[in-house]
Amino acid sequence: MTTFTDKTILVVGGSSGIGLAVVKQLAKEGATLITASRHQSAELQTLQIPHIPVDVTGDIQALSDLPDVLHGLVYCPGTINLKPFARLTEQDFMHDWQVNVLGAIRVLQQAIKSLKKAQGASVVLYSTVAASVGMNFHASVATAKSAVEGLALSLAAEYASSHIRFNVIAPSLTDTPLAGNLLSSPEKREAANKRHPLNRVGTPEEIAAITTFLLSGQAAWMSGQIIGVDGGMSTLRVV
Repeated sequence: MTTFTDKTILVVGGSSGIGLAVVKQLAKEGATLITASRHQSAELQTLQIPHIPVDVTGDIQALSDLPDVLHGLVYCPGTINLKPFARLTEQDFMHDWQVNVLGAIRVLQQAIKSLKKAQGASVVLYSTVAASVGMNFHASVATAKSAVEGLALSLAAEYASSHIRFNVIAPSLTDTPLAGNLLSSPEKREAANKRHPLNRVGTPEEIAAITTFLLSGQAAWMSGQIIGVDGGMSTLRVV
């Protein structure tokens, strides 16, 4: 029996990378899916899933027609803007904030009524290992993702009585198009692998598997959690 039969889930940013992997896994589990992103990738089109064109940094009125009941929401948009602090501009910080934090807030405010009506909904947001582990050149994205963690914890408390669970996954470097420049050569990939105690970067499918679990009834007693899925980077020192 499929886990998500009769469950409707909105995946924002589902056109590639982790978001697309989430969509594929949920589709296999029988979920009724809606995706929303600026562009619908060719691979997403082949899945024939309803798609809403929307830019989370701007007008999201296109999301005003969401189903009356939503059982889950996954917010995938993210940024990787790694620069020395002295070279980061105010616009860099604002862009990371708009995509990671304000975008999530805009989407959640559109969806919250539908999530409440499910009487047992789950929201999954994404942070980064750099929000808990100091890492060079991550000042802008770590600032934004730390705010995502604070947002999720606050909303988990506020909506606990409405039976909406909020959890955050904090990955390390994952092999996605967004991370392409960081893994663009064998030398870069080898160096990235070596920074992780498990000696490799993550895959979108691994992050999607944890996401699917958090959306499912198997995680019904989990809320307000920041879950590191990072190859051991946040907790292990292998000598």
